[in-house]
Amino acid sequence: MAGNTRTLPSSVSVFLLVCFSILALPISAQVIEFLSNGLKYQVLTRQGLTLMYAPLQLTVRDFAVLQVAFSNGSSYSWSIQSTDFLYESEDGYRIRAVSEDTVIDNLFRSAGRSEVIKLQTAYEKSLFANQLIRSNNGYEQRRQSALAGGGSRGIKAAAAASTIALVRTKLNSGDSTDGAIFFDNQGKQIGSGRLIVQVAVVMEESAVPGLTAEPHLTAVFEFVLH
Repeated sequence: MAGNTRTLPSSVSVFLLVCFSILALPISAQVIEFLSNGLKYQVLTRQGLTLMYAPLQLTVRDFAVLQVAFSNGSSYSWSIQSTDFLYESEDGYRIRAVSEDTVIDNLFRSAGRSEVIKLQTAYEKSLFANQLIRSNNGYEQRRQSALAGGGSRGIKAAAAASTIALVRTKLNSGDSTDGAIFFDNQGKQIGSGRLIVQVAVVMEESAVPGLTAEPHLTAVFEFVLH
């Protein structure tokens, strides 16, 4: 997989990500790498679905954190959830990303305000610096919905976490979303290894009894971390 990775200068990556953010066309079977605000992003398209991610340079509680963004340029709807993500270390140790409910519950119980602020600051800095992540169903939309919320320190921490974490969603054709993925890695950032993501198409009901409108498809992404 490493041999199929290309690193682009910023000017070329801007053009590439314009294609990603507007059309999300299946432009390449190769992993594309670029830098934005000190973060190293990788991009890959499978079945018309484009995934972009970068590790955030921080940990929250026991969690390593990735920023991810999906854009759907296919004619299908996809079921997106954090537990689709699997990290495999170089020695074969595997960690599956936890669900958003687990993250929210963890921060609700611990109510670590300083940690949540650190996470929110890092996420917004990376998101707003990368001008080509413009989700129509992502962090900014969740943040706006949560602005009216109030309550205790724990509730506020959980609300902030719920806006940042990638939530389970049906990503329709032409839609895009972003969020954070959390790996319980004992307070350490994830190191060298592989990131494997398998996303399933949403099976739509057919108007004709006994027929399925969409075939069963999966989009499998594999990235080398180094």
